[in-house]
Amino acid sequence: MRAYSLDDVHATRKRRDSWWTVFLVDPVACRLTLLVANHTAVTPNGLTRFSLILGMCSAICFALGQLAAGALLFYVSFAVDCMDGKIARLKGTGTAFGLWLDYVGDRIRVVCCAAGLASGQYEATGDVAYILLGAGVAVLDLFRYVNAPQMKRVREVVKENRLMRLAQIEAPRRDEASERAEPAAYTAVYAAEAARAGAAAHVRPIAHARSAVRAGAGAGAGADLAGTGVIPGRVEPLIPRAARRPRLPRKLGRLLARHRVRSHLISGIEFHAAVFVVAPLVGRAALVPVAVAAGVLLLLNEVFLIYRMWLFARVASVVPLPQEAPRVSV
Repeated sequence: MRAYSLDDVHATRKRRDSWWTVFLVDPVACRLTLLVANHTAVTPNGLTRFSLILGMCSAICFALGQLAAGALLFYVSFAVDCMDGKIARLKGTGTAFGLWLDYVGDRIRVVCCAAGLASGQYEATGDVAYILLGAGVAVLDLFRYVNAPQMKRVREVVKENRLMRLAQIEAPRRDEASERAEPAAYTAVYAAEAARAGAAAHVRPIAHARSAVRAGAGAGAGADLAGTGVIPGRVEPLIPRAARRPRLPRKLGRLLARHRVRSHLISGIEFHAAVFVVAPLVGRAALVPVAVAAGVLLLLNEVFLIYRMWLFARVASVVPLPQEAPRVSV
């Protein structure tokens, strides 16, 4: 068995992560990962299942009114959940099923801990506010995880549509002689696309540009993509300037990048930490105000992301590409 070093484990960390994970979880999770990798044969899926078991124990503690024990178990559960990805990347043992298991396990842990926290405090106080608190935490978490992939899909569709427009403008039409001279570069792509699009001649350069950009970057930085006119490194027109990600001040951006910290003040991870770790450790009096404050911040962050996604889609549909004539409204 290979002996891994702490540097090997550090190399498996995400390029950017939440500040809670970077500063308060990774220092523990990386050292535990090193021990597990060097002294056990535990698989990433095994760690995911163990994390879920710890999460269920945390929910039981919350239901019994043991707030501190529940908070500690939730923290350990999250730390173990961070370890499974590190082990998978370190040993190359990740699986597609493991991605699903990790995703579903996170949702089950949050919903069960929210239910345990709400039921335990309602039984102790009779205050219905704790029931509303548990329901609100579960709904916010589920909304965030349902919303995120859909926003990503919208951006992909917008970029693909602009790529097609760019190919229509830039791609020189290849005559039959050129295609016969380079059959390997065109025949397979054109045949497949023609079969899907009813052999419409005008889709050829568009389809080829899309396929080439997706497939890679195998072309050199200065070469166009098999004659389409779309040059690697020149896909910036796909993202309108008005809808690009706002930039942080340079010094702050460098500081966050140096520490691998994402720019979000609060994401789902900080939300979970506030509700299931910080508030229970502070005490019952802090549960509702801390959870409400964290929920409001998370909701504002989601609204901002949705606004940016809407702006991206809207601007991309009306802003012309550099080679297009501006649209005139009448």
